[in-house]
Amino acid sequence: MKKINEIYTKNKYTEKIIQFGEGGFLRGFADLIIKLTNEASDFDGGITVVQPIEQGLCDTLEEQDCMYTHISRGIENGKLINEKHVIDVITHTVKPYDDFNSYLALAENPDYRFVISNTTEAGIAFDSTDTPESAPNVTFPAKVTLLLHKRFALGLKGFIFLPCELIDKNGTTLKKYILDYARLWNFGEGFVRFVEEENIFCNTLVDRIVTGYPKNEEIDLGYKDAMLNTSEQFLLWVIEGDSTIKSELPIDKCGLNIIFTDNLEMYRTRKVRILNGAHTSMIPYAMLEGIETVGDCMKNDKMSAFVKKCVFEEIIPTLDLPEKELTDYASSVFERFENPYIRHLCASISLNSVSKFKVRVLPSIIEYNKRTGKLPENLTLSFAKLIEFYRTDMPNDDADAIKRMRAPKVKDILADINLWDTDLDLLMPKLAQAIERCLEK
Repeated sequence: MKKINEIYTKNKYTEKIIQFGEGGFLRGFADLIIKLTNEASDFDGGITVVQPIEQGLCDTLEEQDCMYTHISRGIENGKLINEKHVIDVITHTVKPYDDFNSYLALAENPDYRFVISNTTEAGIAFDSTDTPESAPNVTFPAKVTLLLHKRFALGLKGFIFLPCELIDKNGTTLKKYILDYARLWNFGEGFVRFVEEENIFCNTLVDRIVTGYPKNEEIDLGYKDAMLNTSEQFLLWVIEGDSTIKSELPIDKCGLNIIFTDNLEMYRTRKVRILNGAHTSMIPYAMLEGIETVGDCMKNDKMSAFVKKCVFEEIIPTLDLPEKELTDYASSVFERFENPYIRHLCASISLNSVSKFKVRVLPSIIEYNKRTGKLPENLTLSFAKLIEFYRTDMPNDDADAIKRMRAPKVKDILADINLWDTDLDLLMPKLAQAIERCLEK
C-alpha cells in the first residue's frame, strides 16, 4: 500500500509560523485551522515545526513529507459528523537537540511572524540555572529567548505569540519568563524593550479533545499514514489580544469556532463553570451509582436529567454572558459528552475531586445563593454525593484531603478552610442541613 505522500500532492506555502510541538493536539487543532484558513483566504501560511523535547515524532513526519490525515468525529446539532482532512501545511521540521544552529537560523527568515506552542502545562517554566551556552536549553522560554535575541540582533520584526498551553494567562507568563531570562543573561535594556514593544504575547484558551492515533480501531484510508490523527468535532480557540491580529492571521475565516476578544476571562469562566462544572458535579454521583463513562452518564435517564438541571437551571443563571450564548455552549457540551467515539472514564475525571469541586462547582453554589437567597437543589445534592464518595475507597486524592472529607460532621467539613479556602458553614449557614438531608435519603 502506498504512503500518504505518494497519493496526495503537497501544496507550497510561505513559511510564516514557527510551531513548538508536533504532538496530536496541535496537529488536530492549530494545523487544521491553518489549513482551512489557507483554503478560505489568501493567508498562504506554512508551518515550521520545532520538536521541543529530545524524543518526538518529527522523523516520522518527515518520512511522509510532513503530511498526515486528520479525522474529526462527533455530534453536531444532533447529527453524527465524520470529517477527513489531509493536512499539508507543515513545510519542514527542526530538531534543536540534533542541531541547535538550524533552530537559531529560523530567526533569519523575515517571513516568520507567528509562534504557536503546546509544550504541556510544564513547558512554560523558568530555570535560573539555565545559561545561553547550555543549548539546547532546559526550558521552552529559554529557547525562545535565544531565538528572539538573534532576531533582535538582525534588526528584524518581532513575533505574535499564541501559546496553547493549558495554564492561566499563558501568553503573559511566557513573556514574563522571557524577560526574566533576558535580565538574568544580561542581554541589555535594548533587547528588553524589543521583547516588550516589538512582540505580542496573546493569552489564549483552547478547547478540543484530540484522541490521537486510533488505538484498537481500524480506519481504512486506502493508504499508509503513520501520523493519522483523530479528535472530537468540537473546537474552540479564544484569543485575547488586539483585534488587528486577525488582519494578519485571518483564522476567523476558517469556519471553526475562533473568538478574538479583549476579555478572555469570561470565556474561561464559562468553560470552567459549564464544561468542567458539569463533569465535576456528576462524577462522584455517577461512580456511586456504578456508572463507568461519561457517555454512559448521558444514556442514564436519572444522571442525564440531574446534570442538565445543574447546568441549565443552576449554573447558567450565575453567569453574565448572554443567555443564548451560554445555552448554546451548554448544548454543545452535552453533545460532546454523548460522542460515541470518545470513551471518557469517570474514574479518570474523579482524580483530585475536592480541589476540582472547589474551583469548578463551588463558585456556582455561592453565586446562586448570593443572587437568589436559596441553595441550588442539584448542586447541593452534588456536594452531598462528593462527601459520600469520599467516605468510600474510590477517591484518588491527597491523603490529607481524604481525611478531612471524612470528618464525622458535615458542618466541620464545610468549615474546613484547608479544603475550601473559606468557612462555608459561616458563609452559607443552611448548606450543612441541606447536605445532611441529601445524605439521609
